[in-house]
Amino acid sequence: MNMAVVLPMIIFLLIIFFIGYYASKKISSSNSFLQEYFLGGRELGGFVLAMTMVATYGSASSFLGGPGTAYTMGFGWILLAMTQVVTGYFVLLILGKKFAILARRYNAVTLIDFLKMRYKSPIVVLLSAASMIIFLFSSMTAQWVGGGRLIESLTGLNYHTALFIFAISVLVYVTIGGFRAVALTDAVQGGVMVIGTLVLLIGVIIAGGGIDNIVQDLVNENPRLVSPYGFDGNLSMAYVSSFWILVGVGVVGLPQMAVRAMSYKNSRSMHRALVIGTIVTGFIMLNMHLIGVFARPVLPGIEIGDKVIPLIALEVLPAWLAGIVLAAPMAAIMSTVDSLLLLVSSSIVKDVYINYIKPDASEKTIKRMSFGITAILGVIVFLLALNPPDLLIFLNLFAFGGLEAAFIWPVVLGLYWSYGNKYGAIASMVTGIATYVAIHFYNQSNGNLFGVHTVTLPIVLSLVSFVLFSLLIKREQYDFEK
Repeated sequence: MNMAVVLPMIIFLLIIFFIGYYASKKISSSNSFLQEYFLGGRELGGFVLAMTMVATYGSASSFLGGPGTAYTMGFGWILLAMTQVVTGYFVLLILGKKFAILARRYNAVTLIDFLKMRYKSPIVVLLSAASMIIFLFSSMTAQWVGGGRLIESLTGLNYHTALFIFAISVLVYVTIGGFRAVALTDAVQGGVMVIGTLVLLIGVIIAGGGIDNIVQDLVNENPRLVSPYGFDGNLSMAYVSSFWILVGVGVVGLPQMAVRAMSYKNSRSMHRALVIGTIVTGFIMLNMHLIGVFARPVLPGIEIGDKVIPLIALEVLPAWLAGIVLAAPMAAIMSTVDSLLLLVSSSIVKDVYINYIKPDASEKTIKRMSFGITAILGVIVFLLALNPPDLLIFLNLFAFGGLEAAFIWPVVLGLYWSYGNKYGAIASMVTGIATYVAIHFYNQSNGNLFGVHTVTLPIVLSLVSFVLFSLLIKREQYDFEK
């Protein structure tokens, strides 16, 4: 074990634990446990909001899986990955002020709270909670695997031991600190991501003898590595264009992103977050994926793509600097894991337990349930992550697509279309989820249907279902002012 690498990581984790402890004090003094634990009291400023969105979205896929895939696929994967630049911009622009205003009016703490008040339907609530739990377990498993892989590469420990250390680290500070701990640590982690990305990019370019040399090495190995179509020509124009739906526009339907659009302090904070979030996301996405491709000539023959970033950092940087830089992917993974844990926990505690099992639960019981469920979920995800896939990015993207197919139209049309009703929402969610899962398994056996990403058709079909069922069954206008 290289202590010069591990020591900066330990210091980083101690800082994160301190922030979680500080946030837990705020929870103790808050008048509303649910508002504070799951939304941070709706007090996020522009910089913190931007960084928490970047850090939540910039997950193990962005810092390990994405660069690992770029290592294999070449420049074509960078072109595809750059569709993510607009993520925060779209979320805040489309949901924007109206979502935050209605969330406050409904006293909504979670996305499902909003859907419950908007559609007045237990079926919508239970479908939403089930979708969130099922698909977010896939996403959380991907993050857990990423954390385990990173610690395994850094320390030389076996994967299972590394995974255990990561799980304990995350569970302690999320369980005690709640959303405010997540948001504050996201601000720290976002800064670490930017600095770590820049330092590692410079290190890889120097080690490769400059960009010209690196690109020439790639061309010599396989000219397709510098084409838009991938090393095997599989990245078609239709697939890359439809990927924009998955990681661009469709991100509006991700609950972990939408909940941030109801947590900011005022409109000035939202406008600042739009600008900061877009710039930081673009910087990180471009440069992390460039590092993945540039690493191929510098360190050829890496078999597990998720290990590319830790291995190249250890190769091209001094040990102490590698430890600091590798705090960036650790930050990305932890910041996504904590957000997803809180989302699933809030779905179970707030949206199922309080709404339908024990509406009169005391504050003490709610606290106990929230802490307990968060911890139990972490243990379950740990068990699921014990047998990891080779490239975790595809597990994460499967979860993204499922959540978007379920939520995008009930959220967006629920905000802006007064004729949208519970029948349209139910039809949209059932159609989206069913077609997404069916097409996903079809594509695994037969290749992409019509050459587009799996999520494309389910999102179109769920839109048609929402509109048709809303107009055909009990057509009436919803009063947003009520």
